[in-house]
Amino acid sequence: AIEDVEFHLGPIRAEDGKEYESVSPLFDEMIAHRLGLVPIPTDLGLYNRREDCPTCHGEGCPNCTIIYSVNKRGPGLVTSGDLEPIGDAKLRPADQKIPIVKLGDGQAMLVYATAILGNGKDHAKWQATHGVGYRYYPILKAGSKSLDALDPAVPFCESHMESTATEEEETLELSSDCKTCKKFIDLYKVESVKAGNDPTRIVMEFETDGSLSAKAVLVASLDILAKRFSELASQATALA
Repeated sequence: AIEDVEFHLGPIRAEDGKEYESVSPLFDEMIAHRLGLVPIPTDLGLYNRREDCPTCHGEGCPNCTIIYSVNKRGPGLVTSGDLEPIGDAKLRPADQKIPIVKLGDGQAMLVYATAILGNGKDHAKWQATHGVGYRYYPILKAGSKSLDALDPAVPFCESHMESTATEEEETLELSSDCKTCKKFIDLYKVESVKAGNDPTRIVMEFETDGSLSAKAVLVASLDILAKRFSELASQATALA
């Protein structure tokens, strides 16, 4: 459920409307598509979704909309770093090196773009989370010593020290050719490790595109799930 929410419902900001006055080697629609995929810094506590904005009621205002401009002459490469927010420099794209279009001599680009909150269910440009995965919590034993495999101080090699068994421990030989295994051997004076998994604990891993922090994505996803479960409970109560 969390994975589904993070992929499709987590709210983030992305380029939406655009106005162009430019001469470039690409069609405006292609430039619009590329601009729309640039991750924009998002503060979920500061901005409203445009359709839910109590200030403008969907018309667009500073509480739900950010305006960006691009004004560049060729020759040269237009990148995400050329997107200038009107009003707050902190809203510049986190990744300044995303290529948009290469301008030649006599070519230029003047663009005004608006960024609004949306979610990945409506369009991929609003999908902040990628590479979501789950696994059981890994367990390690070096001799008689139990170790936390995810402790940063423990050299943990996923290639040679991660068990595929669900509950039973298995003995895995460490590779002296692997730098991580070599550190483990030197640290704990063993040639093999007992590895297993704890099925009562789950490790969840994901990354974001930079528009939101991983913590913000997780908190927002849990909030959305809580609202959906509350609605489901209300509907179930009404049917009882």
